Amino acid sequence: MAASEANNDEATKEATAPAEPVDDLVSTHHSITVDGGELPYTATTGRIVLREETFKDGRFEGFKPKAEVFLTAYVADVEPGTSRPVTFAFNGGPGSSSVWLHLGVLGPRRVLSGDAGDLAAPPYGLADNAETLLAHSDLVFIDPVSTGYSRAVEGGEATDFHGYARDIESIAEVIRLWTSRNNRWLSPKYLAGESYGTLRAAALAEHLQNRHGLYPNGLLLISSVLDMGTIRFTEGNDQPYALFLPTYAAIAHYHGKHGDRPLHEVVAEAEEFASGDYPLALARGARLSEQERADIVRRTARLTGLSEDYVDRANLRIEHIRFFTELLRDQRRTVGRMDGRFTGWEPDAAGEHFSDDPSISGIRGAYAAGINHYLRAELDYVNDLPYETLSSRVQPWSYKEFEGASVSVVEKLSAAMRANPHLRVHVACGYTDGATPHFAAEHVLARLTIPPQLRENIEVRYYDAGHMMYVHEPSRIQQSADLAAFVSGERP
Repeated sequence: MAASEANNDEATKEATAPAEPVDDLVSTHHSITVDGGELPYTATTGRIVLREETFKDGRFEGFKPKAEVFLTAYVADVEPGTSRPVTFAFNGGPGSSSVWLHLGVLGPRRVLSGDAGDLAAPPYGLADNAETLLAHSDLVFIDPVSTGYSRAVEGGEATDFHGYARDIESIAEVIRLWTSRNNRWLSPKYLAGESYGTLRAAALAEHLQNRHGLYPNGLLLISSVLDMGTIRFTEGNDQPYALFLPTYAAIAHYHGKHGDRPLHEVVAEAEEFASGDYPLALARGARLSEQERADIVRRTARLTGLSEDYVDRANLRIEHIRFFTELLRDQRRTVGRMDGRFTGWEPDAAGEHFSDDPSISGIRGAYAAGINHYLRAELDYVNDLPYETLSSRVQPWSYKEFEGASVSVVEKLSAAMRANPHLRVHVACGYTDGATPHFAAEHVLARLTIPPQLRENIEVRYYDAGHMMYVHEPSRIQQSADLAAFVSGERP
């Protein structure tokens, strides 16, 4: 090949190569009334470029861009040198953006979605959040790759980030970068996650400590799942049947299946049953006498609101989607998985499994409208990509690190707490949460391998709502106060 042709080929490659990505952050200034006074703050939103050190055969090849991660940060405009806490927040999925925590409970603006039985109508709206955690902590909301506006770089492999380990590493790098660039290494730091985001937060605490020496002050675990084995109804695993039963009882109570009995009385009875006689009966199987089995059928049916015939035909084992489909079948209604207070309709009232979760359908439109309006109209960030509130593109999610074992970060959290005895943990549970039941969270917390004195670092709070308990106004007000107290270092 002639030299001129080779030069032309190189020029063509350079001309067609993707442009080097750059951060596209935008800052705006705002204020909000909290605790009777004005709190001015700066909002910064946009995508930051994540780069990785790359090596080939032991030779360093550069710090190369891999992804563009979208975040929204709120920093209170206070006196220089004031060390406020900073809370890094994300939701779960996998495949969820941070919109739910952002516009649901933590941020300075919130979506007006309505609630079960009184949903808001399109086009919805936004309002100031007078209970925002920004009054007590700066906030950074992070959208994992392929959610929100976060994407792999042009020509990059998005699937590289669609798995347990790479997800942890990428979110940790966002936290490290933001902390360094904003001179916040000496600020108290908290990690707030919801649903799968709680598993992410627990693993992040251990990773940040071991990889970067960044020790968090606390974890805010909202609708917690730290061991997938406690919520996955797989063959041979009877554990979820018992751990979901108190949630079934709470949902049945909400829909009038327990008369005028107080909720906490019903839940307490269900927890006692689910701790002893019920799992023992499941374990004994065909060794139960006819009378013993009939007694378990009767008690299970009474607590769950299902018929004795159904419980018997289900072999005592009530899978959660079947429960949500069956509970109100006589009314031709289904109940929500994320929040059992919501109800919906199915085209086939005789179906085995519902085709739609009414608790997600009921609020998703309000959150999508809210974030798409808010980012452009109020935070001045413009991007023509679709903002992915919930994305299926991350599936299948890789758990290759757990091949042949349950997906669990129980030991990760335990190790983080043992290494960092100042690490505090707040766990928020909704009684009608049919995705991450409160009794499963309690079960996992009891299995943390930590010394007794570190158990004082854990607090659990309960709300009369579901997975996104903050869509229920009384729960939102109480939860905001609980989170503020935790981040402020108040002890119960």
